[in-house]
Amino acid sequence: MHADVVVIGSGVGGSAIALQLAGTGARVLVIERGDNLPRELQNWDAEAVFGQLRYRTRDTWLNGEGKRYRPGQYYFVGGHTKFFGTAMFRLREKDFEELAHEEGVSPAWPITYQDLEKYYDLAEKLFGVRGAAGQDPTEPPRSGNYRHGPVPDEPVIARLRERLREQGLHPFFMPASVDFGDDGKCVRCGTCDAFPCRVDAKGDAEICLLCPALNKGGVSLLTGARATRLVTDPTGRKICSVEVETRDGPLTVTGDTFVVAAGAINSAALLLASANDKFPNGLANTSGAVGRYYMNHNCTAILAIDPRTVNDTRFPKTLSVNDFYFGGAHDRWPLGNLQMLGKIREPMLRGALPYVPRTVLEYISRHSVDLYAMSEDLPSADSRVELTSSGDIQLTWRRTNLKPHERLVRKTKRLLKDAGYPLVVSRRFGDDTPSHQCGTVRFGHDDGSAPLDPFCKAYDHQNLYVVDASFFPSSAAVNPALTVGAQALRVGEHLRSRLTGNGAASGTHAFEGGSHA
Repeated sequence: MHADVVVIGSGVGGSAIALQLAGTGARVLVIERGDNLPRELQNWDAEAVFGQLRYRTRDTWLNGEGKRYRPGQYYFVGGHTKFFGTAMFRLREKDFEELAHEEGVSPAWPITYQDLEKYYDLAEKLFGVRGAAGQDPTEPPRSGNYRHGPVPDEPVIARLRERLREQGLHPFFMPASVDFGDDGKCVRCGTCDAFPCRVDAKGDAEICLLCPALNKGGVSLLTGARATRLVTDPTGRKICSVEVETRDGPLTVTGDTFVVAAGAINSAALLLASANDKFPNGLANTSGAVGRYYMNHNCTAILAIDPRTVNDTRFPKTLSVNDFYFGGAHDRWPLGNLQMLGKIREPMLRGALPYVPRTVLEYISRHSVDLYAMSEDLPSADSRVELTSSGDIQLTWRRTNLKPHERLVRKTKRLLKDAGYPLVVSRRFGDDTPSHQCGTVRFGHDDGSAPLDPFCKAYDHQNLYVVDASFFPSSAAVNPALTVGAQALRVGEHLRSRLTGNGAASGTHAFEGGSHA
């Protein structure tokens, strides 16, 4: 099998690349290890999703202590966006700059916010993001307002918003990728965040990017196919093929350009597994940074419980607070973002609190308002993805910046108590929830410390790109999906211009990318 452009992974990064190249005349093949997620009754069943872990991979990884566990990974067409909570934040301008934190430094990116702004705008358009500009005190400059107004608060969330305002804060409408409104598909099912959408109302990578790419022509999708190794030519400088495991046996796919977008952990693992005589430490790894600098936000669930009120909210993710994002008047150091969680259900609590009676957990879930505190995790070379001698993934996460995160959680609890909730409890997310994984194949101006250039092309190879959250040099403190999409659209435009500019509409031209900062 041959394609002009081979894309490994159908999440936000891979699907955005496919969309940019669709209709150019190039043959684009998207390889996805999973299948299309079935539309079935269990999509909205908390017991199936959280009690039975129906959709979670059965693969196991090792943690830094060598203990085996089943990670929160989901392998389906569209990637993790099939389960995300629709949050679509832009990074702040300062997130692209070097920024001092209490426990270290968040490094500068090789591009600026201005380099991405028009692609942020395009990504919001493609994802149908709903929001309201001008409410967030940390909001970066925008070329225009959101094209769609925000999803309105339901009564319980509206009351919380007002009580936060009374305490001097600036709650704003969370930007959300959801087909909501009079003509929209959203039916407020009550099971959006961390659940699949049975009616395709969630603006995920499959619905918003990959399906339009397939419809444009020139793009094909191979599912149930796991890429296991990239193979180079004798010089090691050009990728010639990728070895793939399918249901029908092994398959070799040749190509002219290769885009790896399998998620920060699996993309790094693929590059490491592709080591050869020329690159004994893994492809794209002359810098030694592949697999290192893994980041995954410090996140805590906070439940504000009012025994007097049942929370019957169906879509709670309409509110967010960034007053503490850079600290400012509230703290000397940046603390992070506060946003709503999807409505907590008893099976979700059961996994974290297995010894608490289900009747108690059910009572808590019916009377709680659920929030999500998120702080930046700083890059550390000791946080890394490695492969064992048997080929297993070993993920070592050395958490950083926990002190300011703990202060953010304490401040949030005080705010909620002052807002009228007599009982507030919290629980930090564990290592087995790599929802915001990033940083393992970072980009930069210096090929001695970064595997990728500012267009996400590998310095070591002329036709290899890595376009998922692997490229992040820092994690910031907002959800990464929109930034992955914006950069992927930027890289895809770069590839498209090289394709069409060199007369390769017949699909026979091989991209030979360079560094174009």
